[in-house]
Amino acid sequence: MADLTPGKLVIEGKTKRILELPKLPGSVLVQSKDRITAGDGARAHDLAGKAEISTATTCKVFELLNSVGVKTHFIKRASETAFVAKSCEMVPIEWVTRRVATGSFLKRNVGVKEGYRFTPPKQETFFKDDENHDPQWSEEQLISNELKVGGITIGKDEVDFMNRTTLVVFEVLEKAWQSIDCSLIDMKIEFGVADGEIMVADVIDSDSWRLWPSGDKRLMKDKQVYRDLKSVTQEALEEIKTNFKWIAERLDLLMPPAKALVVILMGSPTDSDHCAKIAKVCRELGVPCQTRVTSAHKGPSETLNIIAQYEGSDVPTIFVAVAGRSNGLGPVTSGNTAFPVINCPPPGKENAIWSSLDCPSGLGCTTVLYPEAAALAAAQIVGLTDHVIWSRLRVRALNNYLKIKAADKVAREA
Repeated sequence: MADLTPGKLVIEGKTKRILELPKLPGSVLVQSKDRITAGDGARAHDLAGKAEISTATTCKVFELLNSVGVKTHFIKRASETAFVAKSCEMVPIEWVTRRVATGSFLKRNVGVKEGYRFTPPKQETFFKDDENHDPQWSEEQLISNELKVGGITIGKDEVDFMNRTTLVVFEVLEKAWQSIDCSLIDMKIEFGVADGEIMVADVIDSDSWRLWPSGDKRLMKDKQVYRDLKSVTQEALEEIKTNFKWIAERLDLLMPPAKALVVILMGSPTDSDHCAKIAKVCRELGVPCQTRVTSAHKGPSETLNIIAQYEGSDVPTIFVAVAGRSNGLGPVTSGNTAFPVINCPPPGKENAIWSSLDCPSGLGCTTVLYPEAAALAAAQIVGLTDHVIWSRLRVRALNNYLKIKAADKVAREA
């Protein structure tokens, strides 16, 4: 186990301290303070217990983001009030994403009614400068200033990376909070550069967002309660701490186990390699998967028994039918279940492909040719009711975009 004894102070802010970890090169200790502030520090109070709550919140949020594939600086929780992260040089920009118009947005955009819903979410950037109250920057300003961070010059490609990633982070957390009937109204994040890579960094806690249970502003649990106080009393501070603790505790509910199952029906053991590829992608996405062997031609009664097993369970099931010759397996399955059925015949089996496509009337099974496509189609169905699987798919799409952008940059600069 690594020695997490802190070394020299790297930097100290209003609510946290960053310290070196001499025995863990390339990493730092992010230590929270029992301190709450607002208005660029114009309002500030000690709040016993806040450091522990903020650390718990940040760690749980980053664990969720890491689990669905978002690249972050978070490594692990170190103590009740600190966590270990990659040592980053921070991009001096706050990225704000808004689903609902409220707060400062209304002051800067007179005439917009509170509650206006942004679809897609509204994105804004602010240059971190306390003396000038973090002025809003346009994309053009951000690109034109050519900020140098961690050996990287922030240009159009880097702005696109952060813009897309910010949106995905918001959508992932929005879906997660929706799963327990709580609306993520807006949030801010920051990025850092470590080892030449841009990644989500800093902290994400109750200072970072607006959360309205049941979408009701009157029930807000975030730091806006503190900002809105006409006078700060100890009783009011305790209420705010209770709200922050409510958020930290609810975060434990945002990573439920998968609620659905993909069952690959294999017509013959000779198709096992093809089925293994489907199962591999399912498991990468966190979708539980089982493989069964059954033939609708040679053992139709057993095929029906297998279907009945899953129909009689409490687990929503998606069947993927793999048959190497004439595909009776998919259509028979589709004709005897209300669950989705996806045909994925092995390569080079023209008869199986044609029989998969030319189904009798009244059957709703679909057909794809590639194992990855079958797994992704099944995961998309699961993602309709499982925000974690949906998030992994959303991040997968983001990473596909980022790979193309990176390849384009290399080709352009060659």
